[in-house]
Amino acid sequence: MAHQVWGRDPDDIGTRARRKQLPISQKASQQWLARLDAVCSARDACPPTCFVSLGDREAEVYDLLATPRPGGVERLMRASWDRCVSAPQRSVWATVEAQPVGEHLRLQVPRRGAQPAREAPRALRFCRLTRCPPRQRKAEGLPAVTLWAVQVRDVEPPAEGPPIAWLLVTTVAVDGAEDARERVQWSSCRWGIEGWQRILTRGCRLDARQVATDERWERGVTLSSVMAWRVCYALMLARAVPEMPGDVRLAIEEWQALDGALHHCPTPPDRPPSLGEAVRWMAQRGGFVGRRHRDQPGAETLWRGFQHLTDLTRMYRIMRSAPP
Repeated sequence: MAHQVWGRDPDDIGTRARRKQLPISQKASQQWLARLDAVCSARDACPPTCFVSLGDREAEVYDLLATPRPGGVERLMRASWDRCVSAPQRSVWATVEAQPVGEHLRLQVPRRGAQPAREAPRALRFCRLTRCPPRQRKAEGLPAVTLWAVQVRDVEPPAEGPPIAWLLVTTVAVDGAEDARERVQWSSCRWGIEGWQRILTRGCRLDARQVATDERWERGVTLSSVMAWRVCYALMLARAVPEMPGDVRLAIEEWQALDGALHHCPTPPDRPPSLGEAVRWMAQRGGFVGRRHRDQPGAETLWRGFQHLTDLTRMYRIMRSAPP
């Protein structure tokens, strides 16, 4: 919904000790308010649609929670700090821990380092909270905010690592275990933007660019963002609707060049391959092996394949005898 290039002012280095006294307009947290404005604008263009703005722990900013929002715009983020609430337990985590377990979930935990993948049972708790405004901003007269908290915690934590515990806070009402499960599923959608970010930084090697001016950097970010989106979107579509024709994401010369390089045939077929096949072929050019049929290509092999596809398409245009 929003793409913002932001850099810290070198003159602000060393102001961390007094960051609580600064207005939000002078903090990096301002970016979350700007993104919320973009979501509200998108909601105006789609009145029947409910938009939920997702955020990681960095997004848990009181100004973001207290900012008035139009109907159809909600917020969901992962809690970062043990904030004060109007409850006997006085804090968010203690209040949620005091709630009974609403349901037990079995979630697949991916491999992380030396820790193998596992299917872990987790306890689901949820409750309604009233967040108190920050004490250092009492003079501003900020209102209290009503939220719902959803906690997912390991029931059988692994012996070789810390237990997994997530605490989500949202403005969407959570009236039962089914609603709490849905909020957890919504939060998992945030990994889509994390995958795009990984493609942008590692695949497009954005951090390795050497530019002399801010204007060049912004142009590079813009072009790289489009390329990263193309890789990410092709990967998502190939997993969701693999039976779609490949020309929904590839130009005619691209899929013909890819087919000729794979099958060593100068004459392209009359119909394009399916989207799942085309993405798999590109990933094979990037190093995807796919020993088992159920294996799916990842972002890394796909972005390498896209780089090969550019060269293949350029050579195909030069070597073909006549336009198709």
